[in-house]
Amino acid sequence: MSVHLVGGGWDRDHAASVYGPFLAEVTTAAERDGAERARVAVLLVADDSDAAEQSARWIAVLESVAPVELAVTVVPEDGEFAASDLAGAHGVLVGGGLTPAYRTAIEPIAGELRRLAASGLPYLGFSAGAAIAADTALLGGWRIGGVPVVAEEAGEDLDDVTVEPGIGLVDLTIDCHAAQWGTLTRLIAATEARLVDGGIAIDENTLFSIGTVGLRVAGAGSVWSVTAADDGVVVRSITG
Repeated sequence: MSVHLVGGGWDRDHAASVYGPFLAEVTTAAERDGAERARVAVLLVADDSDAAEQSARWIAVLESVAPVELAVTVVPEDGEFAASDLAGAHGVLVGGGLTPAYRTAIEPIAGELRRLAASGLPYLGFSAGAAIAADTALLGGWRIGGVPVVAEEAGEDLDDVTVEPGIGLVDLTIDCHAAQWGTLTRLIAATEARLVDGGIAIDENTLFSIGTVGLRVAGAGSVWSVTAADDGVVVRSITG
């Protein structure tokens, strides 16, 4: 099975290409288990004012692509997920929002997520859920050494660019909303400063999958690879 990373965005015209591969693998996992219907654990971090809206949005998007059962769990920004939130799931989707809050909320179940992935269950991370899937997660921030490297609005409520251990599902660092928020420059600067060993920046409404079929890029935009070099960094686009 695969780890599916989505750079954010809510363009319904690309829902099938962005979420279809993940849901197909969820269905395969359910068939393997002999389940009547595939079940996806959807994990969201949101405050009370938008919890219902976020839940409804995910239900509408995913059910427009495939007939799956969705078990949605929403915790506040100071909350944490529990292993019971993953019970009976044939795949896990971790949504978007404030990336540092997602990293804190997911920490108690990071080991269980690794175990499920190793057993063949697919994972999909959307925006924050993609960023924290990494071994080394880029949580946000907009300055390095006091120098701006991305717009302050993309800082995730952090000043300095901040990296911390993530879930550990993929061995590269991930940034999202690349073209839309300009975060490719943050990943470039973090790589040049040796805060990370390079990684990928994913545009909105764009999927990057790593798994049994190799690498896959789908959707509306591009995926950008950043690698360290002796004289700086190398940036290139990745095609599926």
